[in-house]
Amino acid sequence: MANKVTIQDIADALGISRNTVSKAINNTGVLADTTRAKILKKAAEMGYKQFSYFTSADLNKPEFFTPNSQKTGEIALLTTVFWGKSYFISCIVDKFQRELSQLGYFLTMHRILDNEVDSLKLPDSFVPEKTAGIICFEMFDCRYAQMICGLNIPVIFVDSPAQPILPFTADRILPDNQSDICAFVTEMVCRNKKRIGFVGEYLHCQSFFERYMGYRTAMLLSNLPIIEEYCILGNKEGIKNPDSSDYQEYLTAQLQTMNSLPDVFICANDFVAMDFMQVLKKKGISVPEDVYLCGFDDTSESRMITPSLTTIHIYSETMGELAAHLLISRIQNPSTHFCTVHAETSLVYRESTEDPPV
Repeated sequence: MANKVTIQDIADALGISRNTVSKAINNTGVLADTTRAKILKKAAEMGYKQFSYFTSADLNKPEFFTPNSQKTGEIALLTTVFWGKSYFISCIVDKFQRELSQLGYFLTMHRILDNEVDSLKLPDSFVPEKTAGIICFEMFDCRYAQMICGLNIPVIFVDSPAQPILPFTADRILPDNQSDICAFVTEMVCRNKKRIGFVGEYLHCQSFFERYMGYRTAMLLSNLPIIEEYCILGNKEGIKNPDSSDYQEYLTAQLQTMNSLPDVFICANDFVAMDFMQVLKKKGISVPEDVYLCGFDDTSESRMITPSLTTIHIYSETMGELAAHLLISRIQNPSTHFCTVHAETSLVYRESTEDPPV
């Protein structure tokens, strides 16, 4: 197998500095158009990874690597949360931005405040006339999402509001929310852990809904009964955005209604699992001795808690790359049918299911 082409390889082939090649590939700094075009063409010819989607026909177009104002523009990232501390979202955004830069687009970021969501108002920093496309993170309000879809601007959602019945009129990229839950349930059956529950606000977002449905499908395929008492599917009522303490209070109340514990709880994500672990601990219930826990997302926190959390890993860079190419495809072909793409995940077993930490 051939060695992976590096920025230094391209620099050596052209007899220029590594820094100059990096500026061209990452669309940073100031370079002459002819220099940038020469570097990008050489990178594509050598098979540099970020140009793997170019065809031989593209490489034969003399104008292909010349900046073209008709195919460049501003991509707006809209989000309702502060995500700077989220490694998962940061990785997606970083890869998304790097992929866009190769195609001449640049990213602007806009946080949507609660009052703007309630009033269906776009942030003042967002200028529709300058926007070639939109990517949405943590945009789970149905009305606001529908408003964005109606702007007549190409848009992609990384996850989305839960829409179990109505069609979603935009492209979406999500993790595969069901396959590894089915694999996990199959493994639990092999360990004779057959009483399995689910914890998570299943209509919080599309991914939570799909994970809950994945749990139900897995139980059906394994010929296991779904005991509704073991499913905690809501959140504290009367509060628009319940925090961790509110959720733990709700979980405590729901736990008290159970006549017995299942063998295993599958949680909608790692943070749900960690909140639930705290509630169980306060009740004198030990993980994994008394009950197994499985999360989803494989956050950095899932590896640091005690016991470390069995979870399902999401390949965030893959999602970022897919999101960029789906959005650019929508910009170039706005009349094509909407699509939802699911990215591969993988199971990671740790101490919360009596496995060695990974």
